[in-house]
Amino acid sequence: MQIEAILNKLHISALNEMQQEVLDKFQEKENLLLLSPTGSGKTLAFALALMKTLKPDATDIQALILVPTRELALQIEQVLKKVATGFKITCCYGGHDTKTERNNLKNPPAILIGTPGRIVYHLDGKYINTDQIKTLVLDEFDKSLELGFQDQMSFIIDHLQQLETRILTSATAMKEIPDFTGISSSIEVNYLNHIQSAPALTIKKVVVPVQKKLEALFNLLCKIGNQKVLIFCNHRDAVDHISELLQNREIIHDVFHGGLEQSDRELALLKFRNNSNHILITTDLAARGLDIPEIDAIIHYQLPYKEDDFTHRNGRTARMQAKGEVFIILKPEEDYPYVSNEIETEQIDGDYDLPKNSEFATLYISAGKKDKVNKIDIVGFLLNLDQIEKNDVGIIEVKDRESFVAVKRALVSTILKHSNLGKIKGKKIRILRS
Repeated sequence: MQIEAILNKLHISALNEMQQEVLDKFQEKENLLLLSPTGSGKTLAFALALMKTLKPDATDIQALILVPTRELALQIEQVLKKVATGFKITCCYGGHDTKTERNNLKNPPAILIGTPGRIVYHLDGKYINTDQIKTLVLDEFDKSLELGFQDQMSFIIDHLQQLETRILTSATAMKEIPDFTGISSSIEVNYLNHIQSAPALTIKKVVVPVQKKLEALFNLLCKIGNQKVLIFCNHRDAVDHISELLQNREIIHDVFHGGLEQSDRELALLKFRNNSNHILITTDLAARGLDIPEIDAIIHYQLPYKEDDFTHRNGRTARMQAKGEVFIILKPEEDYPYVSNEIETEQIDGDYDLPKNSEFATLYISAGKKDKVNKIDIVGFLLNLDQIEKNDVGIIEVKDRESFVAVKRALVSTILKHSNLGKIKGKKIRILRS
């Protein structure tokens, strides 16, 4: 395993202490219990461990990774495609076309990633052969239990008769590991109370009457300015209510919650990653396991009921050994046991300018990896257009049949005007505003 090459692909200079310990301790045909905070890099850690179990000459599925959400499944797929080069990886999840998944499974992958319900579907339909599955990863296992997937996970594990290795990850401590996992003994790597992995957070509060909460949020966003901000709500209607306010003020943002179509959720995260917007309003769906780059500030418009959920939300900022700000908007009568009364109050009664919108916007291109199109092809195509310079092109994400590119917002109309009849790798393409 070429660690340096993997790190280069992931744009990481070195493994962190937790990841290195997993790599050093884990051996094939052993069980691993990995306990580490949100944002500490568990996906890469278990991916490196998984690589020790894969055989290049196997002809069927070797490893199954079970995850609680489709977004997490897609994130793991992205990481593994950079780590497990040479091995086919397939992702199955609710909301994805089952026919496409069945076709993908006809030529079995080495690694199968999926949500419990969708894996049960494929097992029931006999679309999955489990005879060569030697490794099981239960990622974000605590979240899977919280979401009620115990029976489905138990059903799946009962079908895995050839398991030699079980890897379980969790962002919270567990009193005991359920028997259905089959983990009676394991190597443990526990960084939940590790000082170096604890996020360096500055937490402040804004206390206002309920009828002033939206106004307070708006003033806080203006005071924060042009930083990258994640706003957490407990309910979808609160997300939509805040979105309407920002839309009326022409502040570019996106929303992310379970009521959206999967494609819209993926696009919202993509645009947040590539800096096409600085503000994402979300429910706890974005609290864990998502590939969201470093965020400057978290705002809790509504606080969660459990301290663990509060911790996971805050893990979106102040990634391992980094810093971040957390703001809590409270009503005067609200009292949460996990929120100290000593927290500093943030003053928001000043005269603030509106936050500036991002200078980038996202364009959709109707070609991807399966059309032999890569990032260099897209950059070359754009630079051949009039008035487009290298600095005008931002982050590019190339998917199987489509690509998304961040470009200077002021140049979007120019690009759309001059690219209607364009070709990349001899293929006619469509470019649309996302």
